[in-house]
Amino acid sequence: MTIPTVTLNDGNSIPQLGYGVFKVPPADTERAVSEALELGYRHIDTAAIYGNEEGVGAAIAASGLARDELFVTTKLWNDRHDGDEPNSAIAESLAKLGLERLDLYLVHWPTPAADNYVHAWQKLIELREAGLTRSIGVSNHLVPHLERIVAETGVVPAVNQIELHPAHQQRDITDWAAAHDVKIESWGPLGQGKYDLFGAEPVAAAASAHGKTPAQTVIRWHLQKGFIVFPKSVRRERLAENLDVFDFELSGAEIAAIDAMEPGDGSGRVSAHPAEVN
Repeated sequence: MTIPTVTLNDGNSIPQLGYGVFKVPPADTERAVSEALELGYRHIDTAAIYGNEEGVGAAIAASGLARDELFVTTKLWNDRHDGDEPNSAIAESLAKLGLERLDLYLVHWPTPAADNYVHAWQKLIELREAGLTRSIGVSNHLVPHLERIVAETGVVPAVNQIELHPAHQQRDITDWAAAHDVKIESWGPLGQGKYDLFGAEPVAAAASAHGKTPAQTVIRWHLQKGFIVFPKSVRRERLAENLDVFDFELSGAEIAAIDAMEPGDGSGRVSAHPAEVN
């Protein structure tokens, strides 16, 4: 099985489907990531605040895989935007991961009340230039945040990782990203189980039509929309199921029906609003 790759605006490529370890307990992380790598995942998404970078690193070390076969992302936490803190933060993350260089480093949240996300972005540019990460991007940045960091630095992020699922599609951000060649990464791609996504008629009907689970159907929707997606699970059978999404294709009508699930008023958001995380 070959997982498709997406070419970023800096020329680097990223596997379109990966494994996210948000809320994977540190004690479970090495096992879960090891199983993901055994099953064929090659893209791992973690963050300093998750507290499980060491487990990811242990799994990578035990895997025997060549470094250039893996794509590893971690993120700069909110209290480390100022001064030279990003330099210290990436050094700590690299040590925990057992790596000399990241594939992608993200500003985790813009923390607008602190008003230091432009500085954080400038520091990530320097970290990339220093060779500590191949690509740089942001997470949870709204259009005004994106416009400001580009205006003040001249550097466009490679990705923006945002909450994205059928009930909350953030089309203003995805439209901006498409216009500026920024790839979208979907976090919480299955809605974090906070609403009846799998029971929704467009999802259930498409799943039945293709002989797939509702989860596989929604992951396929993300992939066909061009998004980079990394569903989280700690169960091996679910890890395998989430990877088994490349032998079918949703029709244009099925895509449109799932697109139409969004209420359109922002009420589909199931996690924190970027304006409120500081």
